Amino acid sequence: MTMQTQAQTQTQAHPPPTPSNAGATSPVLEVKGLCVSYGKVEALTNATLTVGEGQIVTVIGPNGAGKTTMLSAIMGVLEAKGEVCFDGTVEAVPEVERRVARGMNLVPEKRELFGEMSVEDNLVLGAFQRYRSGHRDHGQTMEEVYGLFPRLKERRTQLAGTLSGGERQMLAVGRALMARPKLLMLDEPSLGLAPLIVREIFRIIAELRRRGVSILLVEQNARAALQVADYAYVLETGQVAMQGPAHQLADDPRVIEAYLGLGGKHQAMLST
Repeated sequence: MTMQTQAQTQTQAHPPPTPSNAGATSPVLEVKGLCVSYGKVEALTNATLTVGEGQIVTVIGPNGAGKTTMLSAIMGVLEAKGEVCFDGTVEAVPEVERRVARGMNLVPEKRELFGEMSVEDNLVLGAFQRYRSGHRDHGQTMEEVYGLFPRLKERRTQLAGTLSGGERQMLAVGRALMARPKLLMLDEPSLGLAPLIVREIFRIIAELRRRGVSILLVEQNARAALQVADYAYVLETGQVAMQGPAHQLADDPRVIEAYLGLGGKHQAMLST
């Protein structure tokens, strides 16, 4: 029996939980009834979630659950049905450039850096929309990014394509931060990284929250994600199967069995 089926069975006997992180104060992102289809195949079905200001919200789940699809739809990369309210405004036809200009940014799983450009030039590009809007604070922002990632400052003249995997992830996050986002969305930031680098990436994520950045984190490393997050959603086969405060889901037997337990089916992906 899948976790989703178990959750549905449980809700027949008990009242459904308060939906979508409703306790979050001053939500920066509210997603309601989000649906995405690839032809006749529905990849995301009525997904609903909330990210409060200054919160880390994580979405965990197995490969193929629709996690990346959800982020792409929220960002406006994929056509979707439903409602995405960002910073108090719903846009009927969302555009990626406008999302970035208003303070939303996505660090994709593949990072998508410009390998033939230097670290510093990649960072400068991250501030392009902000510069075009009349802001001239990219120098200060870059120093803040270097403060978070001293290794990037050491390698600022190095070509991005010659960086290690961990350094490329740092650069991808740093480039997104150059836009001074209100909401930073991270797609599998720990994927393929050594355990020591994974811990460093999650330390930075916690530090960003302390600085006031709201974060929507998609992760297969459920153990690390639940440790750092305030609220969590479990996505299975395109639907939200479970949700709740991250510390509660970390103690839920169903989550432990599927994602955290030593015999869990995804354990190989979770070790840090």
